[in-house]
Amino acid sequence: MAKILPLPVASLPPSWDQSQILPRQTVYTVWMKSLVFNGNGCTVYGADSSVAFRVDNYGCCGGREVFFMDLYGKTLIKIQRKSFGIFKRWEACRFLDAGDGSGEETRPWFRVQKSGKNGAAVTIHGSGRAYTIDGCARKSEYEITGTDGAVAAAIGRKQTASGVVLGEDVLTLTVGSGTDHLLALGLVVVCGLMNRCL
Repeated sequence: MAKILPLPVASLPPSWDQSQILPRQTVYTVWMKSLVFNGNGCTVYGADSSVAFRVDNYGCCGGREVFFMDLYGKTLIKIQRKSFGIFKRWEACRFLDAGDGSGEETRPWFRVQKSGKNGAAVTIHGSGRAYTIDGCARKSEYEITGTDGAVAAAIGRKQTASGVVLGEDVLTLTVGSGTDHLLALGLVVVCGLMNRCL
């Protein structure tokens, strides 16, 4: 199997203003396929082309619960869909080491709710910080912006070094240095759930 390499920073989606994000961006490649046979999920590759994170939904596609894990299978984030008719939202808990040797504990982290036809509102639990996902109804190109309008992360279809655009299931996520990488990756997973890609 050929390696999936990340886009260079110069090849970001054309709709993204590069001046709106801090230097030292991190680029991930997100392949909307699970590493588990007959599983639903996605795989995240780092800049060195090795697997950095994986997401598995052990139920059916579009299930109510997914787990975001590191390379070794340690759960980092649990995302659950909470839906009541048209009021759909997704809630994420972050898994933390309890510190006393008793294992892990979960803490509420963020909530995503659809807003408008093509967007979603993100609220960080306990901090009052908020983000907006612009264009999340599209599967392969959208942006995550802060309340100040600055782009915190952007996702677009991956291109090879020769300029060939890959399929809609191979994406490039570029995260600004001031943005929590797990948060950006968690929001990509939520968008995949919204679009029933996972």
